[in-house]
Amino acid sequence: MDKVELRARLDFWQSALSKLCAAYLALVDGGVKSYVIDDRELTRFDLPDLKDEIEDAEKKVDELLAELNGRKPRKAFGIVPRDW
Repeated sequence: MDKVELRARLDFWQSALSKLCAAYLALVDGGVKSYVIDDRELTRFDLPDLKDEIEDAEKKVDELLAELNGRKPRKAFGIVPRDW
């Protein structure tokens, strides 16, 4: 993936993260009963899902920043117990 594409993806995820955080804060503060992002309406009942989406977006931003800075993204691995 080239730097232009990485930058475009990073801009997208940073924008999405910003919108998600604004929605979360507005709902947590209690000043609104619902919050609309594009065509999606959120309420306080959506806070747990919204929190998960924020965490996912943060991870994506971190991964893209790492790639832009020349580091490879971390790979997930599992540990298998020896006593199986």
